[in-house]
Amino acid sequence: MPLVTLSEVADLLACPRCGCPLLLRTPGSEFCCTNDACGPAGPTAFPVLADRWPVLIDFERSIVAPEQVAPPQQTPGSARGTAAARRRLRRLVRPVNQVAARNISTLDRLLHGVAPLVLVVGGGSIGNGTDGLYDSERLRLLALDIVASEHVQLMADAHQIPLISGCVDAVVVQAVLEHVLNPWQVVEEVHRVLKPDGLVYAETPFMQQVHAGPYDFTRFTDSGHRWLFRRFAEIDRGVVAGPGTALSWSIDHAGRSMARSRAAGRLLRLALFWVRYLDRFSSASFGTDGACALFFLGRRSETTLSPRAIVAEYAGGQ
Repeated sequence: MPLVTLSEVADLLACPRCGCPLLLRTPGSEFCCTNDACGPAGPTAFPVLADRWPVLIDFERSIVAPEQVAPPQQTPGSARGTAAARRRLRRLVRPVNQVAARNISTLDRLLHGVAPLVLVVGGGSIGNGTDGLYDSERLRLLALDIVASEHVQLMADAHQIPLISGCVDAVVVQAVLEHVLNPWQVVEEVHRVLKPDGLVYAETPFMQQVHAGPYDFTRFTDSGHRWLFRRFAEIDRGVVAGPGTALSWSIDHAGRSMARSRAAGRLLRLALFWVRYLDRFSSASFGTDGACALFFLGRRSETTLSPRAIVAEYAGGQ
């Protein structure tokens, strides 16, 4: 995996509270803000969890509570075998995301220069179809999440990305923006940390039921998703998964509701796994209006899409 080390990006780290550079006091101890006026009692300090993950979160402004921060738990061997079986079953209802795979390949091709730095927001696990990022021989990856995992170097809240401005070549944010309280602020942060011609790739749900329980907040139509990224020039946008997949989600949640059981919903969805393949017969325009999830691939811009332009760009079938 092309994950960078913390030492490689140490000069890019910034205080999530004030934006000033950070310094590591002693290896494995804590990062300290260089702004003497940052905290009420002096410079704000940020601990390093388990001598590995800097916790660069401003807890006063974050949905994350300090007591929620913990190192990842080790999975017993028997549980790993069960998890592998579950993944194989899941592939029936959630096959490899070929749209993401294609767009990640395009992103890689569009990135120029030597060893471009790609920020993965919400990188606690490898996203479906994003293996190309991790298999690349030329990309460098920096990943953050609010949970610690082997796939991230930083624990951070995307509302305050702890990086200096204009320091990364691309940002990938897959299935994350529905789980943040203020997706508009997160996208502004993405715009801020990107270099002038930096790229963004985002996937966000439209017709999906609640997942992740209390940490699920927002959905976007295609037009709404484009407006969210209005400060980016569009390279491509479209459907990740169409109405068939949306119907599969509905079947799952209808089963849960009637049987009052999550397991019952999942079994019903598994039994009717073929429903999602109706996406293949969906038209581009009507499929956009009923999509399960959408994507946007764009380039950082200094101009903003106008309200009239977003209406004129409607790509649905109505």
